Amino acid sequence: MSHLYKHLRVHQVFGANTDVGKTIITTALIRASALNSNRVFYLKPVSTGAPQDADNEHIKRHAGPQKHLVDAHCLFRYGDPVSPHLAVKMASETQGGLKVSVPSDETFVGSVAEHIRKRAGIASGPGHMYVETAGGVHSPTLSGTTQLDTYRPLFLPTILIGDSRLGGISSTISSFESLLLRGYIVDAILLFRDEYYRNYEYLTQYFAERGTHVTALDPPPPRLDSIENVANTEKYYSDLVPDTLKGDIFTALEHLNQCHARRIEELDSMPRRTLDAIWWPFVQHGLVTTEKDVSVIDSAWSDFFSIYDASSGKTLPSQPKSLLQPQLDGSASWWTQAVGHAHPTLALAAANAAGRYGHIMFPQATHTPALKLAERLLQGPGKGWASRVFFSDNGSTGMEVALKMALRSFIVSSGLELSSQEKKNLRVVGLKGSYHGDTIGAMDACEEGVYTCEWHEAKGCWFEPPTVSIRQGRVTISLPPVLSSLTSDQRTIERFETLSHVYDVEQRLESPLAKHYRQYLNKHMRSLQADDTRKLAALIIEPIVMGAGGMIFVDPLFQRIMVDVVRDPAIFPTLLPVIFDEVFMGLYRLGFESAGPLLGVNPDISVNAKILTGGVLPLAVTLASDRIFSAFKSESKVDALLHGHSYTAHAVGCQVANATLDLVGRLVESDLWVGAISKWTPEGALATKVWSFWDPEFITSMSCLDIVDEAMALGTVLAIKFKDDDAGYASHSAQTLLQSLRLPLDDGSTSAAPGGAPFGVHYRTLGNVAYFMSSLNTPRATIEALEDRLWRLVSSVQRS
Repeated sequence: MSHLYKHLRVHQVFGANTDVGKTIITTALIRASALNSNRVFYLKPVSTGAPQDADNEHIKRHAGPQKHLVDAHCLFRYGDPVSPHLAVKMASETQGGLKVSVPSDETFVGSVAEHIRKRAGIASGPGHMYVETAGGVHSPTLSGTTQLDTYRPLFLPTILIGDSRLGGISSTISSFESLLLRGYIVDAILLFRDEYYRNYEYLTQYFAERGTHVTALDPPPPRLDSIENVANTEKYYSDLVPDTLKGDIFTALEHLNQCHARRIEELDSMPRRTLDAIWWPFVQHGLVTTEKDVSVIDSAWSDFFSIYDASSGKTLPSQPKSLLQPQLDGSASWWTQAVGHAHPTLALAAANAAGRYGHIMFPQATHTPALKLAERLLQGPGKGWASRVFFSDNGSTGMEVALKMALRSFIVSSGLELSSQEKKNLRVVGLKGSYHGDTIGAMDACEEGVYTCEWHEAKGCWFEPPTVSIRQGRVTISLPPVLSSLTSDQRTIERFETLSHVYDVEQRLESPLAKHYRQYLNKHMRSLQADDTRKLAALIIEPIVMGAGGMIFVDPLFQRIMVDVVRDPAIFPTLLPVIFDEVFMGLYRLGFESAGPLLGVNPDISVNAKILTGGVLPLAVTLASDRIFSAFKSESKVDALLHGHSYTAHAVGCQVANATLDLVGRLVESDLWVGAISKWTPEGALATKVWSFWDPEFITSMSCLDIVDEAMALGTVLAIKFKDDDAGYASHSAQTLLQSLRLPLDDGSTSAAPGGAPFGVHYRTLGNVAYFMSSLNTPRATIEALEDRLWRLVSSVQRS
């Protein structure tokens, strides 16, 4: 994914089918490149059949008068002239049953990437490289994965060889669309000029309308016996690629060169243009002073971005570096990624729904993607309590919907006849440090803070919660002063043997700490309830973790007792609706689908977003119980929930969400998850409710460093809080301390990034809190690499 060199143009060659002339046309391109005095490299990653018939040997034979400039190689070779995945199997059979190791996709891609890097180092001057695939775009590679998906991590600009035969129009267009759906850049289509079928005429016009260059070339002569064939073939190439440097093949070559140059020019210009045109979210533009402060993301794959680094083009010719560098997406792109970037299953799901529906009106209508998604959510996070699903466009809007639902439900259930002003005075109860989105209503459900705006009017009461973390290697609950004052010894911390003990809420309900929590909440809730001018109408919490507030892991027992108290008829004659804001933590971000089973109580309303669509596009859902739904049901339209947006339940988002949940459902049973859970399971226990992809020993060791106040991990989330006298959102301490993470670390080994190049880390901080987040399928090797870098960096700062 990170191969873009100023001096070396690299193109991958795909075919619309087998036997369409990939090698012949690639030979012509190589010959033309060499005649233009370029160093030329050819790679056939996998070859099947007799060595003398191999494509790289054909290249060497017909490289032309400048063949000394041509370098041709093959990486994996098998004897039987069949599809690569079958050739590996047959190789085992011919070796007396001795199993031939099948390279994984990662090994295969890493080998190709390493070969490209080495060739880039050899090419001291201008050079061209061609990487030729086998068969058609969906022909299997050695592992059985189709070529389009196997090669996608490399993200090489593509030449598609069209099919000039009967049926070739269809196969060429289908191949082009398959490439497009996976994000490939298709720079040109080349095919033979067959004067009988004349596919080139149709395809030239078809692709001209889509802005894609097509070149038609004279077809080769019929194949003859070996001696005559070599002579005839050489004459064909001499005519097709003349010494005059004129003709269609040179026009195609110039087009490819221009595509390469334009791509670099575009990337190079983007920082300045961005600074002149874009207003970023959550960025102080006064602190963004140079073009180097702009991250230009050329593409993304799995857990990595491919970042443009203009300084790489200024290295010595003897040490050429790619202009693109892999960078780990350390925040899961603001907590949205579920199965990695550019997952082909999700891309195809989006395309399918866009092709079938586009967007269609939703009020009093239905369509399969929305209905299927609603039904599976009611049997998933809503199982046992929710009866309805309301669609919206993002987490903040989903919370606006939740608030409207809760307030109406409270009024209807209470039977109170409230004036307009009394309705406006209704309040919520929540936790300090909470955040429910950027829209006005969601902001008003939080106390005054850095995220609120000039119109903000805090409409509620917020309790300071006890928090869970690992401090100096010990699992700790930290009590705020109002709670520590209730303990017999005024203690501010409570120690636990394991995290499993902390999150075994049912076992802790009769503990002394539970009694303190209940005493404190009962007293203050009664006091708040006594104020008739500001009635409490709902409880709203971010279960388990308050994300934007600073990755605050709340003691789950405290949240459970909050729910119990607002549902106590002795305190609240009208039970308060309970809202779980699961936008961040829901759908396995923390290792479990929903907080309800962990807390031992279900909400009346919950909101999910972010992971819901696998990080592909915005969509949110607000789940509600039948009690909430019934509050809006009558024969008067004005009693309905009059809320919605033009793209409500858009089919593309719903289809992608269904595909995401399918993938996540399989991951839950995967070896990756089982291995991670086993590391966090206490000795002698059968299982644990809480676990993390991050290694428990790493978390413990990190928490023992002097500059670390506390560390914590659940599911995909890792949070490290650094000691800072000026702690808070405005602090830059974590950002400054970790800034070297952004730079690639080249220790001479193959990295965990696709293709194995050294990678940097893109991360976000919340004041003095640094957090990192994986996808639900991030390989252990990638997490280990980040753990190692974090440990080396933070421990070295400690020593200095």
